[in-house]
Amino acid sequence: MAKITFIGAGSFGFTRSLVRDILTFGLLEDAELVLMDIDKERLDYITRAVKLIISKGKYPAKVKATTNRKEALKGADAVICTILAGDVDVWRHDIEIPKKYGVDTNVGDTRGPSGVFRALRTIPVMLDICRDIQRHCPDAILLNYTNPMAMLCHAMQRETDVKVTGLCHSVQGTAARLARWIDAPMEEVTYVCAGINHTAWYLEFKRNGKDAYPELKKAMRRPEVYNEELVRNEMFLHLGYYVTESSGHNSEYNWWFRKRDDLIEKYCIDGTGWNPGKHAFILDAYLRRQDNWRDEMVSWLEKGEIDLERGSEYAAYIINAYMGGEMFEFNGNVPNTGLITNLPEGCCVEVPVVANRRGFSPIHVGALPASCAPLNKILVECEMLAVEAALTGDPEMVYHSICYDPLSAAVLSLAEIKKMVKEMLKANQKHLPTFKSIRF
Repeated sequence: MAKITFIGAGSFGFTRSLVRDILTFGLLEDAELVLMDIDKERLDYITRAVKLIISKGKYPAKVKATTNRKEALKGADAVICTILAGDVDVWRHDIEIPKKYGVDTNVGDTRGPSGVFRALRTIPVMLDICRDIQRHCPDAILLNYTNPMAMLCHAMQRETDVKVTGLCHSVQGTAARLARWIDAPMEEVTYVCAGINHTAWYLEFKRNGKDAYPELKKAMRRPEVYNEELVRNEMFLHLGYYVTESSGHNSEYNWWFRKRDDLIEKYCIDGTGWNPGKHAFILDAYLRRQDNWRDEMVSWLEKGEIDLERGSEYAAYIINAYMGGEMFEFNGNVPNTGLITNLPEGCCVEVPVVANRRGFSPIHVGALPASCAPLNKILVECEMLAVEAALTGDPEMVYHSICYDPLSAAVLSLAEIKKMVKEMLKANQKHLPTFKSIRF
């Protein structure tokens, strides 16, 4: 019997989907599912949902709910993390303060000023979770879904020996989108994708063993295809390789799309994957969802309409492989040990990884194309500075990590970025336990 622990289980939709997938594997159908969250109300709702899935599927699995993290981790074989450190009132500072200075973001959870401050709040919590894993289930694998993925994984992989990788659905999700655009069944598609989280590149995208990029470029001539993902399609047409994650995310990670109102109007209103409206961001939708989450949960529980078919998230397949099932290849976030030769050693990269009973075995990729590597290099250097800042509590290093951020640098001077960072440090001060001072 596998023991699978969910940290941050109150993420209702995500935990529900992962549990559904896990229980479809014969090796895992009798698993002990331990749900841990600090929010008792959310924990109660997700516990009821998991019990309903178990009942509908007639699985022999057991479920346990707790607010005690150490109790949840004791003897676990696999840990899935979906936490949010700090409530939405803190998160909104990450978006609203930069916007006041002209740094207009769409999602704000991965990198840039918004992502850096989310990392500063979250890294200490993730390291505490890793220390508890080392004490209570040292052989467990940790699958992280919390953003900012690359910075969190880099900190955990650098500071602990936990078997941790970060998972993002954008790789398989984007591959399915590209296949749809060229009318290719997924069973005909193969690809090699590598880079960094949310900015990894399809170095190969093939249909029946033949390069499918010419087909994809032809598909871009159709307005309904081009307009579906304006930012990413522009990047593909100019850089030659398709990038993971939505246009809403990717519009934030570079110099090209969000530095002027006319560019935002042209590229970032529709076709971003979020369709947030002019100068809006995903925070607005999140706030609306926060107001309605109880109604959504109650409605789902009352309807009881449960699709038990396995989905495409990686976690269940990985856990099945680790428990002795079929080996599974996925794209994971791991330390760069020469895997991508033109990115810094030790940084967090997203590359193909094989999961089996030994854990995770990353696959060597080589050098990123010359048209893609420069963007990844600058983003990686910013991320590594932010992680160092979080670990040392150095506020000036926070500033340095943001002053090289492509979007911030495209919009602001060094002095303006410094002023923005100081304001963000002040707004976040009580949530930054590693910082003895925020002055620099």
